[in-house]
Amino acid sequence: MKAVLLAAGLGSRLRPLTDTVPKCMLEVGGRPLLGIWLDELERAGADEVLVNLHHLPGVVREYVDGRSGPPTVRLFAEPQLLGSAGTLAANRDWLAAEDFFLACNADNLTDFSVASLVDAHRSGGAEATLTAFRSPDPSSGGVLETDQAGWLTGFAEKPAEPVSDLVNAGIYAFSPALLEEIGPPPADIGYDLLPRLTGRARVVPVPGYFRDIGTVESYRLAREEWPAVASR
Repeated sequence: MKAVLLAAGLGSRLRPLTDTVPKCMLEVGGRPLLGIWLDELERAGADEVLVNLHHLPGVVREYVDGRSGPPTVRLFAEPQLLGSAGTLAANRDWLAAEDFFLACNADNLTDFSVASLVDAHRSGGAEATLTAFRSPDPSSGGVLETDQAGWLTGFAEKPAEPVSDLVNAGIYAFSPALLEEIGPPPADIGYDLLPRLTGRARVVPVPGYFRDIGTVESYRLAREEWPAVASR
């Protein structure tokens, strides 16, 4: 199984931390986010993971070169950012033969078992399976609506008036056929792909710990919270 780890973000709201360290290489519990995600994807059954690069790519390359063990990591440089959906579309040939593939945002920290997403997608009969968590600030993320069976019935990215507190967690299982529906870059999963998937995607909850590390304050909280989460 193949996976895409979306890790090329600039981390503008995390400055000055990200002036010298790319966001995916920020450490939590003594390990970079990138390493935490690679280990989790390996546990979920991914044997090949593509990691996209843009900001301070040499730092990521050095870490990957020094890492041993599975999964195999393929680096994909983006001199100009393609957007999250644009990255997937640019690698459609690499993903085409898969029954489905995983895609994850590397700037999230969670104890969610990605293997449970894999199981849900294999048994769910959907073109995509999305993950969601309950957010105290839903207007800052992608807000989902679902029916009682868990099918996606509506999606809005960063709405001014959110209809629920159910927010996209940025961990996905996608059919490669969906990549044909992505337009030219830059294209974003939240703005350009997920709104097209109403009635075609299922949603599974992220029941445990979840934090989007997008600001200096959220990073501080993650570093405080993670040791207790990881020891459970």
